[in-house]
Amino acid sequence: MSGSDFDRFVEQYHAALNEFVRGNPAAIEELWSRRDDVTLANPLGPPARGWTGAEQIMEFAASQLSDGEPNRFERLSGDVDTELAYIVEIERTRMKVGGSDKLSAVSLRATTIFRREDGLWKVLHRHADPITTPRPIESIIQA
Repeated sequence: MSGSDFDRFVEQYHAALNEFVRGNPAAIEELWSRRDDVTLANPLGPPARGWTGAEQIMEFAASQLSDGEPNRFERLSGDVDTELAYIVEIERTRMKVGGSDKLSAVSLRATTIFRREDGLWKVLHRHADPITTPRPIESIIQA
């Protein structure tokens, strides 16, 4: 992956994710596009389309987290072009979840798509889920 301004943006994005696991969504929200075509899919509910829906999901998710340790980011793939870029990573941390007093290990498989808007990189799409190890085919069956 090339592009030093993009690399700097990803560093900022990672730092914002570290704030997010402490329960602070403000830093990550600043990095998102405000356009109607943004999408967010996280483990807590159905996907959202548009900034308002994405913001609501981020606010709710952050309200369920606290005292997160810095994430470890394992890059699986990524590419950057002049207007679009993506990264696929495993994010690993420990944090307090859902009001628990105990730190829990959390790993997420995350795909993030970025777009250049008015000369700045912005998050266009993020999908994160807890599937980081093989699972049986039956795990896709809905009850």
